[in-house]
Amino acid sequence: MISIGQYVPGQSLVHRLDPRTKLVAVFLVVVTIFAASQGLSYALASVFVLGTVFLSRIPWTFIWRGLKPVWIILAVTYIFHIWFTREGEVLWTLGALSVYEGGVIQGAVITYRIVLLVIIASLVTLTTPPLVLTNGLERMLKPLAKWRFPAHELALMVAIALRFIPVLWQEADKIIKAQLSRGAPLASGTLWERVSALIPIIIPLFLSAFKRAEDLALAMEARGYRGAEGRTQFRQLKMQPRDYAALAVTGTYCLLLIMIEVV
Repeated sequence: MISIGQYVPGQSLVHRLDPRTKLVAVFLVVVTIFAASQGLSYALASVFVLGTVFLSRIPWTFIWRGLKPVWIILAVTYIFHIWFTREGEVLWTLGALSVYEGGVIQGAVITYRIVLLVIIASLVTLTTPPLVLTNGLERMLKPLAKWRFPAHELALMVAIALRFIPVLWQEADKIIKAQLSRGAPLASGTLWERVSALIPIIIPLFLSAFKRAEDLALAMEARGYRGAEGRTQFRQLKMQPRDYAALAVTGTYCLLLIMIEVV
């Protein structure tokens, strides 16, 4: 089970923030994490991210669950930098392969950066219902509708994606267990045998996804869905003092990190 697209009900400060506040704050934090290049900057970013997790009161099991699917990406990223970054002193040599100090450090920095990005992005979906999040995104993009930007359609696609990510993940888990019960060599055999064994998993998963998409389209058509024209919202979004305070804290964090990088 993954945490992306799942919502954990709660009454924490982060839960009660306006979705637009969360989206803007996450965007600023992501930019600053990419801009960080010093140890003090990463320490400040870590304090901000971990402090946000503490305020959200989300159990660490959900945070860990959100990191599990990207462990392969983290490992590949780290190995890639170790192999191809040739800076600093040589730490270890095996034939034509040499491990440099710069590769080890850069790989660790990039990997840690991805971990921070995954955590702060997961908090948005863990503390915000998908419909509320897409309403906030639509409200933010609504001014672009004057130039015929499909704000409502984009928000709808985001809502559907967030809704079906955990559903498809559960469907894939069921198919894998069914194939394992039939003796599929998913965890044994040669590399080619394992890759070939994925075909009986991918094909049913795609068929299930297409079937769900067709059912969703028929349901929307049966309910008279015609896009954003004439639609209203039951819950109106309104910025509260806590939202302005959260944006002020995020802005202060960004200024401090910029000052650290400049100085």
